Amino acid sequence: MLKTPKVLGQVAAGATTLTTLYTAPIQTSVEINNICICNRSAATTFRVAIQPKGVTVANEHYIAYDSPIAANDTIILENFTLASTDVISVYAGAATLTFSVYGSELRG
Repeated sequence: MLKTPKVLGQVAAGATTLTTLYTAPIQTSVEINNICICNRSAATTFRVAIQPKGVTVANEHYIAYDSPIAANDTIILENFTLASTDVISVYAGAATLTFSVYGSELRG
């Protein structure tokens, strides 16, 4: 199986809008090393959801919900796996958050 480590997605999310950060490619499993949430300004909150097979986000998909992030701080969430077409969605309480996801796509 070919393992390709890389930046999988990055987005400076708009305020109070659920945004897709990354979608696993078809016929690919993904090892997520980490999801970084960087706050470029005043304290706010964030949400992160992982939806299986691209389904609509529901309460059970959230791994962080209205979690606080201090001013000029970074939070790192680690070690997740995704199956083909799973989606990571993010939400920022203010338009000052940058979300990045790093990992490896496994095709084979």
